[in-house]
Amino acid sequence: MELRHLRCFIAVAEELHFARAAARLHIEQSPLSRTIKELEYRLGVQLFERTTRSTRLTWAGKVLLEEARRVFAVVDQAKASVKSAAAGYQGRIRIALSDGIPQARLSALLAQCREEEPEIDICLSEVTFTEQVRGLNNDMFDIGFAQSDEVGDGLVAEPVWFDPLVVAVPARHPLLSYRRVPLEEIVRYPLVLCDPQVCEGFWQQLQRVLGAVDTRLTIADRVPTLDLMMALVAAGYGLGFSSLARISELNNPEVVARPLSDCPSMLTTYLIRRETEPAERLARLIERISPSEKLRLKADPSSLEPNDVDNLAKQSKPMSAC
Repeated sequence: MELRHLRCFIAVAEELHFARAAARLHIEQSPLSRTIKELEYRLGVQLFERTTRSTRLTWAGKVLLEEARRVFAVVDQAKASVKSAAAGYQGRIRIALSDGIPQARLSALLAQCREEEPEIDICLSEVTFTEQVRGLNNDMFDIGFAQSDEVGDGLVAEPVWFDPLVVAVPARHPLLSYRRVPLEEIVRYPLVLCDPQVCEGFWQQLQRVLGAVDTRLTIADRVPTLDLMMALVAAGYGLGFSSLARISELNNPEVVARPLSDCPSMLTTYLIRRETEPAERLARLIERISPSEKLRLKADPSSLEPNDVDNLAKQSKPMSAC
């Protein structure tokens, strides 16, 4: 089995259409069909169920698709490592990001790393939490940041960043009469919520908050990104939830962040890594988020006032370098 077999297989598996896959690969359909048949012969399994109307993956094909993507991820990492070495870097740290990490924290961490160890190449990958956990277990990533600590055996999750949970309200909305908005009032309106499959960790933490009310939620939409949530909130589709730091970064004048009154909550971001002792350069990066700095944010979300939003947004930004 060669890489060309897997490349052709991935194209067909993702397109589920031989003509479109051939066009994507810039080859004719006949050689593509022969390549897939050759791959099936070498593996001794059927990868696709073909009819005159459709092409579907078999269970074996679904398994191979996941493995083939992993193979090409490793190949891509090898290429990147070689290029980094050629560019003068002497080490590489692979960081996985999930659940929308505040940009200010991340940029400050990267800036300090760049200043103190410019010879270390840091590679960032934005993935779902499930992909992050799988990648850490398979040595695809060195560490990760996410908003879930449900990592299973072999990994550890350590809380490092804390940000107030706030509700995003359209400008000129009736709820802006509240300085701190009761959750019971929020759930009377339609909500624009994150997609649980994309923002798994954030959704887990938000569910704990929403579980405090018995009201049946009216969900206007589920969105994959905070940018889209803010756009829909600004357009009046509904109310949204996010961390104060993330909403402040987008700075949409048509959206106002309000603290919650009766269920003040802090969103926790976790540093996730393998249980084994980290390599020296990775240990130095982890050390940059020192224990004293991890707990530096003392803000009590129950005392958060609308006029404090800007000040707390600044306070919620990098703890030391992070």
